[in-house]
Amino acid sequence: MSELLFPLGGRRAWAVWATAVLTYLVTVLHRGSMSVAGLQAAERFDISASALASFTVVQLTVYAAMQVPVGVLLDRYGSKRLLIAASVLLFAAQSAFSLVDSYPAALAARAVLGVGDALVFISVLRVVMSWFPALRQPVMSQATGMLGGVGAIVSTVPMAAAFHAFGWTSTFAAAGVLSLLTGLAVLFLIKDTPYDEPLRRTKQSLTEVRGNLRRAWKEPGTRLGLWTHFTTSFSGGTFGLLWGYPFLVQGQGLAPTTAAAMLILPVLASLFYGPLVGRYAARFPFYRSWIVLAVIGGSVVMWTVVLLWPGRAPMPVLLMLIVVQAAGGPGSMLGLDYARTFNPATRFGAANGMVNTGGFIAMLICIGMVGILLDVSSGGAPQTIDDFKFALAFQYVLWAIGTRQILKYRRKARGNLARYNPEAYQALLANQVVPLKG
Repeated sequence: MSELLFPLGGRRAWAVWATAVLTYLVTVLHRGSMSVAGLQAAERFDISASALASFTVVQLTVYAAMQVPVGVLLDRYGSKRLLIAASVLLFAAQSAFSLVDSYPAALAARAVLGVGDALVFISVLRVVMSWFPALRQPVMSQATGMLGGVGAIVSTVPMAAAFHAFGWTSTFAAAGVLSLLTGLAVLFLIKDTPYDEPLRRTKQSLTEVRGNLRRAWKEPGTRLGLWTHFTTSFSGGTFGLLWGYPFLVQGQGLAPTTAAAMLILPVLASLFYGPLVGRYAARFPFYRSWIVLAVIGGSVVMWTVVLLWPGRAPMPVLLMLIVVQAAGGPGSMLGLDYARTFNPATRFGAANGMVNTGGFIAMLICIGMVGILLDVSSGGAPQTIDDFKFALAFQYVLWAIGTRQILKYRRKARGNLARYNPEAYQALLANQVVPLKG
């Protein structure tokens, strides 16, 4: 039997986790680096709104497509190797993006960035699972998402200031160098497990891998997690990654510096939401879906107010929209919590990879459709507030689909657990989570 060299949740655990979170923070910076660069990119590459949206759509498409393969790789190679590989890919992608001046080459660079991004988040979650006791994992997962969101702050006002002071090439190149530095930190500071033996890397046959993936997908709790992630996160992601800044500047008539500063608010709000959601999930796991539905309802209500407001909405309403919508990030983490609850540890990577595709699939659909609808509505002219309202109303389609699926798979997940793991179901009714055996 392997021996525990470092205590779970001890000082070494915090050092390993901090290094992993720093890597995730820099990755979020890269992911959101187009949030304030959209207008400059449209001018640099001479492209339309739908072509501009394709930068983020390609990036998110690659990210989503990589999630299941990354889950398999994570179960095979562990967090450390994947985080090092991610750092190299992110450096290469941002360096290339800083230099290219053709639209196809820029798209290729964003695709590589999507691959690097895909390797990071679930690798960091594996660090949480390996180094902290089970009862602290929901709160630590929320803290991971919350602190990683600081990268979104850096990708707004500081990035906008850097673009103004140093230009396109220097700003994106400097961002790429940050990933090289975090890669070195991972190399020297991260260990996959706190035990005295290296991570087991038993090779699985293709048949075994397929079987593991099939079992993870057939588990209704995995699909509940996927649709939770899908429905809670796409609205805030669409706003923060691309369309929020143009909506505020071109649609609402705000100054660019004001709009960039407002994109910091979701991260600050998540510092409030994250601990609340984490504590709720740890204390009342049977009732997690109610906070998910509340998060979705809040976004629907605030977008309805903004879209129905005659002309431009007043600043307090816009601020309320951004703050309420920010709950989607912590809410989406509950989807990953469902993957942990309804799957044994042997399927964690595969199940988490599947769940993590949800929100990014929804984001790429929404970002792409908003770009297309903006072009249709404006007819090639500069977009107005009415064009943005028409395009952003597409969100209701995804909210309706996702909410229906959450209700469906909530019922199926509970029924499946009660049928095949009655002890685990009774524990869940008592608001306790029992790890499932593979």
